[in-house]
Amino acid sequence: MDIRPASTVAELLAAGHLFDAAPREEWAARFLAADGHVLLIAYVDGVPAGFVSGIEMLHPDKGTEMCLYELAVDDPFRRRGIGGALTRALVDLARERGCYDVWVGVEPDNEAALATYRSTGAGDDGRFAMLVWEFGGGTNGSQP
Repeated sequence: MDIRPASTVAELLAAGHLFDAAPREEWAARFLAADGHVLLIAYVDGVPAGFVSGIEMLHPDKGTEMCLYELAVDDPFRRRGIGGALTRALVDLARERGCYDVWVGVEPDNEAALATYRSTGAGDDGRFAMLVWEFGGGTNGSQP
């Protein structure tokens, strides 16, 4: 397995089967161009097998932290340690960049995600509610 940062739109599009919906070229370009955005892809025998994305967030009184935004591993490659390796790679990268922590939101019934994150050293920080203002963009809208 080889884990490396995505640096081109073509790489992101080639890993499109790993995403919830097909990545859009314009959004992929914006993601790659944005400071503090990172997407690591795991390759097995040259095939994109999984990815993890992270976004740095800076606050005036806290410094910079990394949000693990999404982790995905293709079905045929699951249960081989790829999710854990991707998570550790993102945590290591965040540490190298000077982030004071990495956090991820996980549904309490997502046993696979919880096991993966805990196996890589994450601890439970308590429960929280996530509230969302939806504007119709995202994967089913036309606005980025």
